[in-house]
This record gives sequence, structure tokens and C-alpha cells, in this order.
Amino acid sequence: MLWPVKSKGGAEKSPAQQILPIEDADKLFENGHYEECYKLLAEHQGEGNVEVQWRICRALYNMSKESKYDKQYKNNLVVQAYEIILRVLNDTQDHYAVHKWYALLLDAKSSLIGIKERIRQLENVKKHMDISVTLNPNDATILHMLGEWCYQIAEMPWHHRKIAEVLFASPPYSTYEDALEYFLKAEAVQPRFYSVNLLRLGNCYLKLQKEDQAKYYLQLAASYPAKSNDDHKANTEAAELLKKLK
Repeated sequence: MLWPVKSKGGAEKSPAQQILPIEDADKLFENGHYEECYKLLAEHQGEGNVEVQWRICRALYNMSKESKYDKQYKNNLVVQAYEIILRVLNDTQDHYAVHKWYALLLDAKSSLIGIKERIRQLENVKKHMDISVTLNPNDATILHMLGEWCYQIAEMPWHHRKIAEVLFASPPYSTYEDALEYFLKAEAVQPRFYSVNLLRLGNCYLKLQKEDQAKYYLQLAASYPAKSNDDHKANTEAAELLKKLK
């Protein structure tokens, strides 16, 4: 996909200069080269292209999940990405990826502040996920995120529920069935796109006491080609759950 840009002086650039490195950046991202992806996109950050901006946030967020960086640096990456996506959201209200990454980064930033703030932002996070899926119903990642939101609500510990009861007149509520529905939708849209989606399908089926279905998805998650820290974690957790099922 090619994205035309203009020079600072307003004159049209030559075809060789016009294109932004969207395809190259996406290939780097898909192969788990998040820092290289960020550096490539950052060269064009000042041009204000929304397709560049949200991809920068995506790269920064995924960098923040890599074990090779220290905790403070990873936290700074989250804050940096949140500040970028907030500015983009103020200018662009109708782009599904902007709402998707705002939701995800709002949750990540809130988590840095503490559990009370994360719970406080739950409904706001869900609101932007819902806007995103309305704008693009066939994005597997946002469907997974909605499933993850439901799963985390269903898993919420008792003491966190008590915090939610203080913060909300009607605390957020969801079930494993709700989560499973979103994870299945994500898988239908883009089969085997994400190791954690396969893991969560296995988790949900275990919670619902459907062991055969759980084993099927856990085996897929355990053998998923690992390109990211998420993949490695999904491999390990799925393998450990399978051992318990034998």
C-alpha cells in the first residue's frame, strides 16, 4: 500500500519520494522486528499521516512487551505511544485503528498508575473498542481485544470487584461465554492470526468444562511459531495446561 505525501514547501514529490514505507514497516512488524519497524516509521512521524502514526504506536507498544528492555524504559514507551495516539484521536474520529490503539494504550497506561485507575477506565476502554469494531467489524485484533476484555472481567478477583463496586453504579460484567464468542469471531475472520487468541480459546473451553475443544486450541497455541514475547508465553502456558489435562 502506497501513501502519497507532499514536501514541506507544498510541491509534489517525485514518485520515488512520494511513498511512505507502510508495506516495509508492516513486514517488519509481522516478523517481530518492532524496534526496526518503529525506526523506519519515525522518519516520517512529522508528516502527520494517520497510517504512520497509529503504526508507530503499535510498534512502541509491542516494544514495551519485550523482555530485553528494563521496566522503566518499557513504561516510557507506553506513555510515549499513549500521548501520540491521544493527539491522533483528537484529529481523527473515524478511523478504526485509532480507536483500537487508543483503547489498548489507555488500558496499558492506566495499568502503570495502578489497579484502581485501570478499573476506573474499563468502560472507557470498552467504549473505544466498540467504536473500532463498528468502524471495522472484520478486524481480528479488535475482536480479540473485546474477547480479552470480557475474559479479564470474568476473571476479576473478588477484591478488584469490590473496587469496581465503589467506582461504578453498575460495575462492568461479562462471562467466559461472552469472551469465547469474540475469540471465535476473531478466529473466523483470520484463522490462527495470534497465539494468544488460540490460548484464550483453550482457556475459555477449560472454564466451560469442554476439555476436547480446549485441548484442540491449546495444542495449536503450544505449537504456534514464536516470533514475539507473547508467542513464547502462549507456547509455555498452553504446554503447561496440556500436561495437566493428560
